[in-house]
Amino acid sequence: MTTSIIITLCILILLAYLFDISSAKTRIPAVILLLLLGWVLKQLTVFFAVPLPELSSLLPLLGTVGLILIVLEGSLELELNKSKLPLVKKAAVVSFFPLLASALILAWLFSYFGGYSYKQALVNMLPFAIISSAIAIPSARNLNGYNREFVTYESSLSDIIGVIIFNFVMLNAVIDATAFMHFGWQLLLILVVSFLATVGLSYLLGRIQHHIKFIPIMVMVILIYIVSKHYHLPSLLFILLFGIFLGNLDELKRYKWIAKLNPDDLNKEVHKFKEIATEAAFVIRTFFFLVFGYLIETNELLNTDTLLWAGIVVVVIFTIRAIQLKIAKLPLFPLLFIAPRGLISILLFLSISPTDKIGIVNNSLIIQVIILTALIMMGGMMGVKKIKDEIPA
Repeated sequence: MTTSIIITLCILILLAYLFDISSAKTRIPAVILLLLLGWVLKQLTVFFAVPLPELSSLLPLLGTVGLILIVLEGSLELELNKSKLPLVKKAAVVSFFPLLASALILAWLFSYFGGYSYKQALVNMLPFAIISSAIAIPSARNLNGYNREFVTYESSLSDIIGVIIFNFVMLNAVIDATAFMHFGWQLLLILVVSFLATVGLSYLLGRIQHHIKFIPIMVMVILIYIVSKHYHLPSLLFILLFGIFLGNLDELKRYKWIAKLNPDDLNKEVHKFKEIATEAAFVIRTFFFLVFGYLIETNELLNTDTLLWAGIVVVVIFTIRAIQLKIAKLPLFPLLFIAPRGLISILLFLSISPTDKIGIVNNSLIIQVIILTALIMMGGMMGVKKIKDEIPA
């Protein structure tokens, strides 16, 4: 039994690797193939009566670790210099306003036609308003340099801003001045924690001489994230700042206090750390979507009761995105299509308290929205060709 499990896991990882490297040619996002593979595995285990333990409890664990590694992987790629400021500003605007507008409009629709309270509807709609960096960042590899960086910034910021807003709305029974003051204190606290943790971890990364150094650093990153999250701090902000700091040592080494970290030597360690983070993110992301695909029930996917609402959610998402891209003077093609929902949407959906859950927002709705947005992205990516890097005016 153990041998067969090991063989199966090895085959699944190799298949996921093939999906990943073939997506550049087929333009089919690896996530769709992983979900399909997971669903096929479920049908095979049922057909051959293969006993498997309950896997649903693995989703929050895999999703949390995957989210940390994916945002870390993306932030390590981001360059921090004056020439990138216009790009960062546009990405911040395009990640924030469509997210907020989508959530507010969808919450109004669900509260008006569904009879739910507006706050309750808003908590349930926020997971649908957030772009999944777990899907968007790997799918953007085929784009030119500017669009690829834009998608990385936008989706990472969407994750962070979305989680912050979701926690703010869900944890505050009444949204008033006191709630905003408390939120400001949390934001200030996580910035202080991020600064101290980033400097401390960077020092350890450059100073540890033991042959095992990257796993302890990775574990400490996850630990700081989980502890910060436990105290309801916007902990993804720490991951983003830590990754950007390590990825931009060349830009920062002109500062005297940075020079004490020996940035030239530290850079070599950062390259190795980045490689490990990238490969770890690939493995965790693979198993997350395989497990999610395995847990998909066919009747949930084809549930006609939620299909209309899924269509409405998708139309609102892409309409608002198109408007914002035009306002920001960014090309609709291919950026309009790269707005998938996925890992972060599932994580937030699972974390909604029972008192805030509404009936129509169920497994069927979230599965259908994820599949529809992934298919739209696939359709858009089919038309992407290798073009020169261009910077929009």
